[in-house]
Amino acid sequence: MGRTFRIKVRMRRFRRRHPRIAFAIRSLMIFSATFGGAYGFIAGSRSESSGYDPNAFAIGASFLFALACLGLATLSMRLRFVNKRLRALAAHNEKLIDRNWELKEAEERARSLFEQQGDLIVLRDHQGRITFANDAYCALAGQARGALVGTRFDFDVLEQGDSAREGNGTRVHDQRIATPLGARWVAWREGFVRLDAGQPAELQSVGRDVTDRTETERALSEARDLADAANRAKSRFLAMASHEIRTPLNGIIGMGGLLLDTTLTPEQVTYARAVKTSGEALMALIEELLDYSKIEAGKLDLEQRPFALSTLIEEITELLAPRAQARNLEIASYVDERLPLEVVGDAARLRQVLLNLAGNAIKFTASGGVALIVEPGIWPNEISFLVRDTGIGIAPDAQSRIFREFEQADERVARTYGGTGLGLAISERIVKRMGGRIALTSEPGKGSTFEVAVPLAPSQADAGQTAFPSPDLTGKSLLLVADGIEASLIARRLERWGGQTCMVTDAAVAEALLPERSWHAVLIDRALGPVSADRLGEAARAHATQRLVLLTPSSRHEKFSAAFTGFLVKPLRAASLAARLALAPEIISPDLAPEPPVEPIASARPANGLSILVAEDNEINALLMRSLLTRLGHRVVIATHGDAALESWLAARSAATPYDLVLMDIQMPQLDGIEATKRIRAHEAGAGGHRTPILALTANTLAEDRYACFEAGMDGFLIKPLDREKLDEALAGLIASRHLAV
Repeated sequence: MGRTFRIKVRMRRFRRRHPRIAFAIRSLMIFSATFGGAYGFIAGSRSESSGYDPNAFAIGASFLFALACLGLATLSMRLRFVNKRLRALAAHNEKLIDRNWELKEAEERARSLFEQQGDLIVLRDHQGRITFANDAYCALAGQARGALVGTRFDFDVLEQGDSAREGNGTRVHDQRIATPLGARWVAWREGFVRLDAGQPAELQSVGRDVTDRTETERALSEARDLADAANRAKSRFLAMASHEIRTPLNGIIGMGGLLLDTTLTPEQVTYARAVKTSGEALMALIEELLDYSKIEAGKLDLEQRPFALSTLIEEITELLAPRAQARNLEIASYVDERLPLEVVGDAARLRQVLLNLAGNAIKFTASGGVALIVEPGIWPNEISFLVRDTGIGIAPDAQSRIFREFEQADERVARTYGGTGLGLAISERIVKRMGGRIALTSEPGKGSTFEVAVPLAPSQADAGQTAFPSPDLTGKSLLLVADGIEASLIARRLERWGGQTCMVTDAAVAEALLPERSWHAVLIDRALGPVSADRLGEAARAHATQRLVLLTPSSRHEKFSAAFTGFLVKPLRAASLAARLALAPEIISPDLAPEPPVEPIASARPANGLSILVAEDNEINALLMRSLLTRLGHRVVIATHGDAALESWLAARSAATPYDLVLMDIQMPQLDGIEATKRIRAHEAGAGGHRTPILALTANTLAEDRYACFEAGMDGFLIKPLDREKLDEALAGLIASRHLAV
């Protein structure tokens, strides 16, 4: 069977190769068979012994004709069938030709795209020989494709970058290679591909020239490093400049304070206070610059500690009250009772922001007042702080730039009110660092409202606690005779407590309203005028069980009518108001906010002062420290540099009269305070005995400087310019325990 098939195949190949010879042979065979058959039949029929029968011959001829016709019919049908098959094959062949043409076109297009691709493409067999390289690869290699195919050519690697492998096995890496065009960075993607079934897989490498990107990234990285170095240098410069400014400033403010403690003429007191005020203003400017530097360097760290919200707001209000009252302005606060008593956050930074906003509000307000309102925010655990004033307002075009560095509303405002334009920029960055937002709503001539919204979670210790017992004023009538921002906040609080509050601004109208009903309490602002307030208090005797007068701190020692059952000092504390309204009627209650008695400094001197070594190289600051400590009743020894301080400390220890405290300046000639402290601690560790408390006297406020002091063995800090109260407090604690608790 196999042999027959092979013969047929050979015959078909012969016919395809030699069609004319095959046609001649086929024609010859047909002619020979036809001629032989006809000749034999005629010859046989004419033979004498053939027994020719015309009938039989007719029958045979008819039969042969019928067979011929059958053969012709069969052949015709077969030809029709073959033609049909040929037409089908021709149609199929046309489709195959079209498909083949499309495949060839797609192949040419793919090959053209593959070869003209901008990326480098190269295929290598399992032996590392190149089987294909596109035009980009050939151009970068500087050789023709024919010269590369079959070789193990590869670029020289000058630098190998990072390498990684993806989940599908593709290796990704960067290389800096040497080329005829110069050194280039190429990002490669390498993976195995199988082109033909049954053949080994080939390594396909696709590279992209990323020289520009890599050089740009390196340039940006170098620029970032330079910027970081510049920021660090700037921070160190500001710290150094701050130290150099604080050192003489310490003498200016300190000596100004000492001068004010002496007997001076009124003119001299004015000049001395001006010197101290100017020094404090310069100190505030330095603090702003340092804060801005910390924020810009990303070194602003926030604490997360619980603090009393109402206490913080009332302290801010009371701290700014003298400044506001000196300008005949009101300042008041309101904390919504729905807020938690204690929250967790950075109280110092929040105080800094609110002091800046409220201080600006006072500065830019000529009449009216400033209100600090605290309410729940729009998000869970969010608290909204509103600082509202009745000042000059801010124009719409200036509101968009007011939070930028060194920007103010306009030049006229800057000339009139002064300032650096850093306060709001620092406040905005602090608020954003706390995860909050700050917004401004203002209208020129009608005042401004700054809103600070920050997330402050309730303290765990706050559960079930209340700041003070709120009085139950449900159904009780209260008459408030006052005008201004604080009056509206007082009325708002009384209504929150359930009281039916009637607020009027005219004393005559209030006197006319008194007989209309029985009043639980009447609150009268003495700012309406002492005579009017006293007369209204007398008129309210028969109509109100409690008669309270609202006073400013400057008027609290003035005499007022005995018709009043008590007084409250503005800015008003909510606890004081609640306590007054909760008292039994017609009982003259004691003063709830007495001023602390002013005692001479000599009375605060300890019975047994401390022996203190002060290491300070600046003569003025050394004189200031000696004067302050001597006035506080302590014995002082001055050392002008670190070596002298170490020698004095060793001498006192050898003489069995060790110092109770060392105040060590950080920056001193010869031996600085850090190294001197290390030597003192090393000597104590070797010799044993009492450990001398050491406080750092420094004008540097950077965190790394503080860490360096703690690592050297210091126990605490006193920041220049020196605050006499903090110094006295630190020394008082040391006297009580003979050990400085840091």
